[in-house]
Amino acid sequence: MKIFIYSIFLCCFFLSCGKKDKAEAAINDIPMKLEVERFDKVFFETEPKDLYKIKKEFPFFFPHGNEDAVWLEKMQDPLWRELYTEVQKKYENFDEVENNLEVLFKRMKYYFPEAKTPKVITVISEMDYNNKVIYADSIVIISLEMYLGREHRFYQFPKYIKQNFEESQIMPDVVSRFYQRKVAPDTDKYFLSKMIAAGEELYFKDVLLPDYSDADKMGYTEAQIGWSVENESYIWRYFIEKEMLYSDDQKLIPRFISPAPFSKFYLEIDNESPGRVGAWIGWQIVRSYMKNNEVSLQQLLDTSAKEIFEKSKYKPKK
Repeated sequence: MKIFIYSIFLCCFFLSCGKKDKAEAAINDIPMKLEVERFDKVFFETEPKDLYKIKKEFPFFFPHGNEDAVWLEKMQDPLWRELYTEVQKKYENFDEVENNLEVLFKRMKYYFPEAKTPKVITVISEMDYNNKVIYADSIVIISLEMYLGREHRFYQFPKYIKQNFEESQIMPDVVSRFYQRKVAPDTDKYFLSKMIAAGEELYFKDVLLPDYSDADKMGYTEAQIGWSVENESYIWRYFIEKEMLYSDDQKLIPRFISPAPFSKFYLEIDNESPGRVGAWIGWQIVRSYMKNNEVSLQQLLDTSAKEIFEKSKYKPKK
């Protein structure tokens, strides 16, 4: 009997591996010519007298109402030029990032054939950490000044924010923006729905960035991932005992889903916890749902949070 069960397990394992291998081969065969434009280089390496040439080539970066004096001052400002120098130190050679983007866009094309392959434009912007990446219909804009490394001297931000100012976060940020563009904002007010919506976004990273660590996908340190795994059953029990799943209290979102230095249980455990543990639990629910149901990514998006939860058979690890 044991031999029979083991044989079934091996068959399932090899079938699964075969499917993955076929998918990877199909992804690799997708033709892709990625266009990357280094606007940051063009802007800061152009002579002021030739500003008009840049405006003609990149009109969408020069909205009406701003005088040329604004751009000329930025071109020559010592602080902006120092920032450009730092970006060049890190990203003068952009080949590795470009290769990673090409692989990512191939995966997007495989799972979402209707998705356009966007042009990628790199910029140096205003250190807006809420918009490190902008994903439009046919353009992805990456603000390279936000990926110089968490300990860079230019960053005067709280630790929980700047810990994601790493090159390893470029691809996860692109996937997040792709997801947010593709999926309509969740209108259900229940905490469970918000958790699962955050979990779906993270599951997109499982599919589109299979070689990335859970820490990079989540924007955590390895220690924070370890804490979440170790305390998964406790977090889940807390949510159940406090009857949070079907609560429409919007204060739960900043407590457990939005970026924060820690999650707010209002207990001593707060000091040890990372922020966004509700999103992490939502991720485990979605993973369990996808493991236990034969559905596509698109079908996942078309399924209600309540159904995902009920069919997930989710049980926290003890």
